[in-house]
Amino acid sequence: MPIQMNVAEAKARLSELIAAAERGEEVVIARAGQPAVRLVATAPTGRRRPGILRQMGWTCDAPYELFEPDPQDAIESRLFPDDPDS
Repeated sequence: MPIQMNVAEAKARLSELIAAAERGEEVVIARAGQPAVRLVATAPTGRRRPGILRQMGWTCDAPYELFEPDPQDAIESRLFPDDPDS
């Protein structure tokens, strides 16, 4: 059975209504006794699973390469691109 209430009561109990919608219950908000809108959860409420991409076979070593130091001449050429002594 759907939960139905008028706008004024829904304002006061919005947190409860959101929790009910997340549980999968049907929540209807009415205006002057006539159903106006239905509250629906947008996404599953499961926990995030760290490492899921690695389990799917995605690997990337590039972030580790970002921390390797550049050769000194590469650093100097970026800092002083118009240096006539280079």
